Amino acid sequence: MSLQVVRREQKQQGRFSASIPPILSRIYAARNVFSDDEIALDLKSLHPPSLLKGLPEAVQLLMQALENRSRILIVSDFDADGATSCALMMRALASMGFPHVDYIVPNRFEYGYGLMPEIVALAAKKKPDLIITVDNGISSIEGVLAANELGMQVLVTDHHLPGHALPEAAAIVNPNQPECPFPSKALAGVGVVFYLMIALRSSLREQQWFEKQGIREPNLANFLDIVALGTVADVVPLDRNNRILVSEGIKRIRAGRACAGINALLRLGKRNPARLVASDLGFAVGPRLNAAGRLDDMSLGIECLLIDDERSAMTMAMELDSMNQERKQIEADMKEQAMRDLEALSLSESSTPSGLCLYNANWHQGVIGILASRLKERFHKPVIVFADAGVNSDGEAELKGSARSIAGLHIRDVLDSVATHNPGLVSRFGGHAMAAGLSLLKSDFDAFNEAFAAEVAAQLGEGAQAASILSDGEMAAEQLSLPTAQCLREGGPWGQGFPEPCFDGRFQVLQQRVLAGAHLKLVLCPVGQSQHAVDAIAFNVDLEQWPGEQVDSIDIVYKLDVNEYRGKQSLQLIIEQISPV
Repeated sequence: MSLQVVRREQKQQGRFSASIPPILSRIYAARNVFSDDEIALDLKSLHPPSLLKGLPEAVQLLMQALENRSRILIVSDFDADGATSCALMMRALASMGFPHVDYIVPNRFEYGYGLMPEIVALAAKKKPDLIITVDNGISSIEGVLAANELGMQVLVTDHHLPGHALPEAAAIVNPNQPECPFPSKALAGVGVVFYLMIALRSSLREQQWFEKQGIREPNLANFLDIVALGTVADVVPLDRNNRILVSEGIKRIRAGRACAGINALLRLGKRNPARLVASDLGFAVGPRLNAAGRLDDMSLGIECLLIDDERSAMTMAMELDSMNQERKQIEADMKEQAMRDLEALSLSESSTPSGLCLYNANWHQGVIGILASRLKERFHKPVIVFADAGVNSDGEAELKGSARSIAGLHIRDVLDSVATHNPGLVSRFGGHAMAAGLSLLKSDFDAFNEAFAAEVAAQLGEGAQAASILSDGEMAAEQLSLPTAQCLREGGPWGQGFPEPCFDGRFQVLQQRVLAGAHLKLVLCPVGQSQHAVDAIAFNVDLEQWPGEQVDSIDIVYKLDVNEYRGKQSLQLIIEQISPV
């Protein structure tokens, strides 16, 4: 889909010191950041843990568990945020002297998401005194009740939006629970765990626990590589608080202080840890880690983050990399099938319903979220992709769906409204503004499809946002330089909610050729300025259109990148959108 280019509003550049280059001042201001204080990313600028509702009760639970030498069982989610949350808590509790800590991660194909009663029954076999959920649990009302009935206390740590009722857990730590004053509602699950561990260490310090036990007080900042990975991989908005966590984690990775698993995954992703940026975590490490939970069992990903032996970590990372290659092939096949299904329905990019639901009996349950993202980008409409999920306790066939939304439409609220107006239609649902998951009976798919499209149309009305790409404007030819690219690279971390600078302009095409079967490699220059020639690359182009031998001018939207080859750095434009003039 060709996107409309919308230039960001150019705002007054604020009160930055002379140390901030003018181009960064302009870009920060366009993201509503106007002073040096707002871009200071030191740990002391983090919001204080005391603002998190439920934290004192959670710390007290853990203190009692430590005193009683209780058995603790962590119940993790099966994505990268869940894996990093679990690994962080395992490492942190061990460093503070907790003697009996274990974890389970439910297989998504057998149990589904969250602390369900079936998971509680599985957990009970390990005889825990305390269950701690990480990156899940806020909607697990029945599961927490089941644990309580079996005499197991539950501590919920989560960041997802709660439903109309909260589980009856012994403690809940979630910045999005009602009446929580914590300013950053964008914390990932791993960020919530990090805050809990900070508060726990503080309480143990006050009681002189470490001195009495002869244990060195842990420096929790040493775990920020794991926090940064989970935060970026979960695509939560990078508000200032999250940028601090990510920035500090990146510093540690660059300094060679990452855990063995992250280093191994970076090596397989052909990323240099010394030059790491947030997008490397999102595109090289996160997908490989996520592949375990998508295709098999996330325990492999968690173990990769827990192991300290470099050789063992590389062995696990190679297995994760192999899974990720398999995932890519499955995804490609599913996308091809989805486009055939849409063609069979005679739907085009302009004639699809307001909300798009797709189901195929052959689709892989672990990959439907990625397919939903790809179709959302293609059609610029909210999309839910469904796959078979077996049968329920009544012997009825169920579907599991993964939803992705567009700007201006809160997808979880849409599902809530559909469920409210159609009692019994949706078995379970939960998620965020931009992504959600749900389950329903296979026999109800058509009814849900109709109700979903109607609800999306009602909420968007005439205000549906056109498919667009935001640009920070044009760049002067002399700014197309390696120093500018390096300046922008270090001006982050960039990511969701704090997007990497993106520019637009018209260029002359000096050279063009296809690489690796689908990537267009170009040499460009601003119109009439061949002395400013620059390399550029556009990934996954339409090979029926490119290379366009007759095209000598193009309009592009692009990012500046520092390309490194054989130890030499050079400027390269990463093309986000390309169209001939």
